[in-house]
Amino acid sequence: MSTETTTTNPEAAAVPPPGPASVDSHVPHGHKRLLTRRDRITLGLMAGLPTILHIALVWVTALASIALAFTTWDGIGFDAIQWVGLQNFRELFTQNPQFWPAVQHNVVWFVVLILVPTPLGLFLAVQLDKKIRFSRVYQTAFFLPVVLSMAVIGFVWQLVYNPDTGLINSVIGANTPGHYIDWIGDPDLNLWAILIAASWRHTGYMMILYLAGLKGVDPSLREASSLDGANEWQTFKNVIFPVLRPTNTIVLVVTIIESLRAFDLVYVFNGGAEGTELLSILVTNNIIGESSRIGYGSAIAVVLLVISLVVIVPYLVTTFRKERRS
Repeated sequence: MSTETTTTNPEAAAVPPPGPASVDSHVPHGHKRLLTRRDRITLGLMAGLPTILHIALVWVTALASIALAFTTWDGIGFDAIQWVGLQNFRELFTQNPQFWPAVQHNVVWFVVLILVPTPLGLFLAVQLDKKIRFSRVYQTAFFLPVVLSMAVIGFVWQLVYNPDTGLINSVIGANTPGHYIDWIGDPDLNLWAILIAASWRHTGYMMILYLAGLKGVDPSLREASSLDGANEWQTFKNVIFPVLRPTNTIVLVVTIIESLRAFDLVYVFNGGAEGTELLSILVTNNIIGESSRIGYGSAIAVVLLVISLVVIVPYLVTTFRKERRS
């Protein structure tokens, strides 16, 4: 009896004892382990805190601005808030002499950005896409203004436009007494002077967007076009540019948003003085100006929000439709 009980089966001895490995072997391949409590807390903090901050700083403030647009309030005590309905909007559209010039300047801002730096950025992107020597250096140089703060760009161009010691007046000889050209103080010149600085920055932005779009063009399309005998311009016009249609849409939306939210550069130059009024400047001057009119400034902000939504919503709808179809 003792001999039989001590006899071991070779096959049985080869089977490993039950343990974590043998338990895992019985788990189906599609099974996912449950998150631990620590994992859930970590994910909750990583997703929850940004969500709370986004809601508090964007959605709550936007809804508060919409509500305040129908009131009058000087910002001191919530008891001073008075409901006035559409009075702020009626005053804005009919009695404010700065509103329509500000709208016009925003339109001019958009037209200049779409006609000058956008084609220039496309041209630079096409040239850099040819993999010329030192292309990385050129990309960095052209994109550097986009990285810089708008305040820094404003200070740099103030030195360029200085009527006494500025670069432009020194080159054209307009820095002598009686012959100064006040690029920033002249209402007929200041907007165009600021737009040159804005275009200098916007060119690098457009270059990067178009360069990214050109990297996605199928090389076989270029080869087929060259085999058909098309020159470089015909290839770009008939083959490459149509493929860049999604990039053109993004460029259009970005340019419209840039023209609507233009503020920093103008405020650094002259604080939105005569000739450079913008909707964003009017919002700031009415809310944090000497005579704080938060309700009136909120009404201008609501108009700016509506104009932005008219541009952004169709773009988002089109994008989501494409994603569903794909």
